[in-house]
Amino acid sequence: MQDTIRVSSALISVFDKDGLEPIVEKLNQLGVTIYSTGGTADYIDSLGIEVIRVESITDYPSILGGRVKTLHPKVFGGILNRRDQCKTEELSTYDIPLLILVIVDSISI
Repeated sequence: MQDTIRVSSALISVFDKDGLEPIVEKLNQLGVTIYSTGGTADYIDSLGIEVIRVESITDYPSILGGRVKTLHPKVFGGILNRRDQCKTEELSTYDIPLLILVIVDSISI
């Protein structure tokens, strides 16, 4: 049995925000750092919950009508980093946040 991973950060980027409020509120209560994109960040902010915009990490705007937001090495590096082999120095060098939990859906096309 694996050890439980403490969720310290979450990336949230959803088109359909139905049911998102209680999830975000619980994450906030647990002290989870929340990263988000565009409209989702606006929604979380409207709830009075602190949110870090992905664009502030990547220094890259949302493109193609909002369809491309998180396709960036700083986001992928934070998600794909192996928890058991955390390359803290490398994450620090490139200012990559560790992203433990990812909540996404696909946009309506």
